[in-house]
Amino acid sequence: MKKYKLFTIYILGSLYIYVGISHFINPEYFKIIMPEYIPFHYIFIYVSGLFEIIFGFMIFFQKSRFYGAWGIFTLLILVFPANIYLYESIEVQEILSVSKDQAFIRLLFQFPLIVLSFWHTRDFNSKIFNIFCSVIFLPTLIYFLTL
Repeated sequence: MKKYKLFTIYILGSLYIYVGISHFINPEYFKIIMPEYIPFHYIFIYVSGLFEIIFGFMIFFQKSRFYGAWGIFTLLILVFPANIYLYESIEVQEILSVSKDQAFIRLLFQFPLIVLSFWHTRDFNSKIFNIFCSVIFLPTLIYFLTL
């Protein structure tokens, strides 16, 4: 289980780094899904992208994994309003060619990512929680690779 968990850490860390870099390469995509009530869109896009890159690298290393995983956990909660906005806004869905059902599925898949980031904060978890996280990892990974 320990090797599998480490595998999940490296895969998700790499994906967070990739998505973080995407904030700098394609900030317009992230601007579209930001709720209008949040000011300074580009500042938040670049800062969240930077933190996603930093936290993604931090979880690669045992000494910084605890803080990196908690950082990802916090970041996923902080950017959750963007996923809600994508689900609620027909205009944004049309711009991104995403159906309401697809936006809802994306919204739901944020929860496994939050759970997995919590799993990565700890070296030791209960056997049931380890199994649960192992099971939710693969469908979560497959879903996000198809985006």
